[in-house]
Amino acid sequence: LLRELTGIGRILNICAEKVKDHPEYVPILCEALKICGLPFLKEKTSDELAYAQDVIEFFSHMGCLMRVSDAEVRQQIVESVKSFYSCVAPKQLLDGLQPTSPGYRLQLLERSDLAQTLLLSMAALENQPAIKLQLLHTLQILSSSSDMNRILMLNARGAETICLHMNEPDPSGQILFRSSEILWNLLESGSKAEVTAQLSNMECVVSLKEAFFHSLMNSFRQSDLQLRNDLLVIITLIAENPNSLLIESLFAKLLVVLATFPELKRRNHWISNLKLSFNNEDLKMKKLLLNLLVVMSKDLAALQLYKEESVMLVLLILIKPPSASSARRSGSRHWSSVQQEELQLQALATLATIAPLLLDEYMFCQGNACLLVLLDWCIKRDAYFSQGHSFHSTGGRGSKKAQMRHCIRVLRSVTSLGEDSVIQDLCDQGSISHFLGILMQMEASPDEDEITLEIKSDIQLILSALCESDMHRKELFGSEGVEMAVHFLKKGANNFYSGLGHNKLILSTVDCVWSCIVGCYTTEDYFLAKEGAFLLLDLLRSSPKCVHCNVLATLLELCDNPNALSHILSWRDDGGHTAPGLLLQLWREEEEDLKVNRNRHGGIADPQRPLISLSQHEDTQMSFPANIPSAAVLELSENLRSKIYSIFCKLGFQDLPGLSTKHRVTLSIVRRYLDFKVGEVWEEISRELSLDGVRPITPDEQALSTICKIAEDTAKESCSRTKQHPGATGEGGHQRGGAHVHGGAESLNQRIKSHWKQQELTAKSWDSYVSRTSNYEILKEVRAQRERYIESSRPKPKPKDAAVHPTQLFIGQVMSVESTDAQGPAGVRLTLARAPIKAAGHDQAGPTTQDPEYFSTVSVKD
Repeated sequence: LLRELTGIGRILNICAEKVKDHPEYVPILCEALKICGLPFLKEKTSDELAYAQDVIEFFSHMGCLMRVSDAEVRQQIVESVKSFYSCVAPKQLLDGLQPTSPGYRLQLLERSDLAQTLLLSMAALENQPAIKLQLLHTLQILSSSSDMNRILMLNARGAETICLHMNEPDPSGQILFRSSEILWNLLESGSKAEVTAQLSNMECVVSLKEAFFHSLMNSFRQSDLQLRNDLLVIITLIAENPNSLLIESLFAKLLVVLATFPELKRRNHWISNLKLSFNNEDLKMKKLLLNLLVVMSKDLAALQLYKEESVMLVLLILIKPPSASSARRSGSRHWSSVQQEELQLQALATLATIAPLLLDEYMFCQGNACLLVLLDWCIKRDAYFSQGHSFHSTGGRGSKKAQMRHCIRVLRSVTSLGEDSVIQDLCDQGSISHFLGILMQMEASPDEDEITLEIKSDIQLILSALCESDMHRKELFGSEGVEMAVHFLKKGANNFYSGLGHNKLILSTVDCVWSCIVGCYTTEDYFLAKEGAFLLLDLLRSSPKCVHCNVLATLLELCDNPNALSHILSWRDDGGHTAPGLLLQLWREEEEDLKVNRNRHGGIADPQRPLISLSQHEDTQMSFPANIPSAAVLELSENLRSKIYSIFCKLGFQDLPGLSTKHRVTLSIVRRYLDFKVGEVWEEISRELSLDGVRPITPDEQALSTICKIAEDTAKESCSRTKQHPGATGEGGHQRGGAHVHGGAESLNQRIKSHWKQQELTAKSWDSYVSRTSNYEILKEVRAQRERYIESSRPKPKPKDAAVHPTQLFIGQVMSVESTDAQGPAGVRLTLARAPIKAAGHDQAGPTTQDPEYFSTVSVKD
């Protein structure tokens, strides 16, 4: 009865105390424990809730009875706990009594410390292997029944305890099996990080090492082989822990050696007598070992082991196509064709991770050549039929598509590092034209599934890595590559969100244009001749926002070609919109997303913050460390405005076609973008100095204030000019308002140019002064030049027989004024007198008579 459990618990404790001196209490105690394994009885429904705490305490007392050293008592405790998980009810019950609900005991058992107590009692069962095996079975049931039991066992360091006792002598051979099952239960439903942390100490790693190699050398039955693979999975999970001691315990070295078996024969006492059956369980072990190589590659010490044990060579052997593999002796056991295919794909997946980490080994083993041979085999049409049973062969059944997919992945991973030796080796083998041929061959096929699109995009990324930094390789990309890029650009972005990978293909195509075409005038001109600039603008108009950054960057680089500007300016979409109008529209959409403050006409609403977005405004009270770019600087790379401004700097800001008034208002902001951005950065510097409590010296403070004031005045001027034409509704009004804004911008631009010209002249003057004062030869040359200038400016002596005409200047003096009958100025007659003035440098001369008609009488009428 539930109400009797407290008293029964006391009785059991008393019996347990007396067992040591009075063995006759053992059968009484065992009989009582056997009865406790039956369902508890309740007199009324509320008893389950009323006596819940008594049941919890009773379970705890049962666990403490494991302190009794008698084997029968311990055996009965374990059997009683296991009986809790069986639904066996008593056949005859007294009137008015009912058994508790089936899950009642299990729920309360989770709240007791019974699971922890049973786990800790493992240490006391070293001399009782049969009871230990039964206890492990009970713990296996407890760990698989509920998360609460698993948490309680982990809190008592259950994973470590089980691991340390898994190699004890066991005539039945079941202890290792039960222990691995408990560890699996703790890993699958418990805390994986906690389990691996407990198993990562040296004692547990050594224990797992002994258990694994015992299973490896003594596995003959199917269950033994499965146990071996289960232990290998547990070891792999431990290897994911960066604090594991697999390297220090020498376990990792043995695992790496085993991963190279049987491709390489080793004289190692651990595997010298190892023989594989080449069955499915051995195949799983081989694949698990290859996967373990990937997991351990995060450790630099493991990479050194890979070099010592020739892991790269083994992987390249495994990826060889079947036709290139070495012929085997008839009757010798080996991997079947299906198994070999799975290992080939697993090795390729492993190589994609390890090859970039071991580039020297990769190049020494001629990895590029091996992969290109495999790629040639993939594109050949022969009778090979893929079984496609493994994870890595998904989507490639009946073809070589899976092999090509992973082969291209490996090449992409090694070329993405930009290592010159790898890239040059690929180019020397003619890989550029080879990849282009494969790409267009695949494009000619009607298949367009997810894997095919992934292969195409990866090939384009490889081509980008090959051609990005070398002009000669861009020339090798040539017209064939331009035709390829134009072909994919013509597809547009209609299938961008199809979910098959068209989005990646579009981005890789744009990247291919940027890396393989832009920068080489021959390919650029051919690209422009094929209307490549038009296609980029079409893509910019129709693609989602996530593509705009790459397309704009490519257009900006393409604008360095003088021939590209006319192509961009002549572009029109279906609605007649021009490229400048499209760029300005993108500018406005970008500022809407950034929530930049603009008035209803698109002009500047806040002259103090002409470019600042809402997020920047919210961060105004933050001070950034010196090693982190501030919001104003970081904003340049996070949105499109800087790229749009740079493109307009190439196109110019005048005489742009197809601009409305709203476009011209936006253009006036774009034109001043750099000035506004400079002012924004200086204002940010001033604000951060204020937040940090730093006061600049007076001259710096004045200069800082002046700079910020100039930026604000520039914004105010732009704002005032745009406000002069907000009400113009007709096209003519739009044009006049735009011309007004344009005129103000032109005036400001002229002043800026004059200012920079003056600074340039000042800099040249200073450079000339420094060169004269620092180089004596230049000083002598300057002095000689000055002497020549002085000599050339002196008057040359005239011949002696030349006539001398003294130079005289005259001034007039009004002598008389006469009036006539004529009207207006003609009615005034003036009489002037002349007086000679001696020219400088001449002797005084006497009065000179000249023609009196010159200055004697001057009449307005005459």
